[in-house]
Amino acid sequence: MDENTLQFYRRNAEAYAGWEKAPSTRLPGFLGLLPPGGAILELGCGAGNHAAVMLARGFALRATDGSPEMAEIAARRLGHPVAAMLFDELDERDVYDGVWASACLLHVPRDELAGVLTRIHRALKPAGIFYASYKIGHDDGRDSIGRYYNYPSPEWLQATYASAGPWTQLSSDTSEIKSFDDAPATMLHVVMRKDS
Repeated sequence: MDENTLQFYRRNAEAYAGWEKAPSTRLPGFLGLLPPGGAILELGCGAGNHAAVMLARGFALRATDGSPEMAEIAARRLGHPVAAMLFDELDERDVYDGVWASACLLHVPRDELAGVLTRIHRALKPAGIFYASYKIGHDDGRDSIGRYYNYPSPEWLQATYASAGPWTQLSSDTSEIKSFDDAPATMLHVVMRKDS
């Protein structure tokens, strides 16, 4: 994880949590691919908007965020434990039916992303489902408020996934968003299934 980016979320946890966003329209489709009551790992849960939906639907959720301050806010909002965990601390095997990583892996330095994806692959059960979203680009860099982004191209990202383990891509599409700093961005949404 990029240290400056992590410190941004630690210092601005309350402000970021107050930036109200509706849960992703892709969440119901992701949940529909999982067994009822299945085990989900959420990475980068932020204020807990997606976690609230997962819990309401009866899933067994392990919610995590890299910022201890953000994890505390989410836990308070959800009435559910949220662990402070960095991506490279994920060390489980064959535990989760699904991993949800909405707009968080886009902060992983490019040379570290394959390693994080390998950890996610390992943590999923056979045929487990993995959703992640990224800001599309061609070169990594920082936004106007100093946050690091890996800004992958779809081709680079596909090759990085392939180097991290055997996957089957279930879907890939894009959407236009406005970021926390009000800058427009194109998001790439990728759903993969772990091949055992």
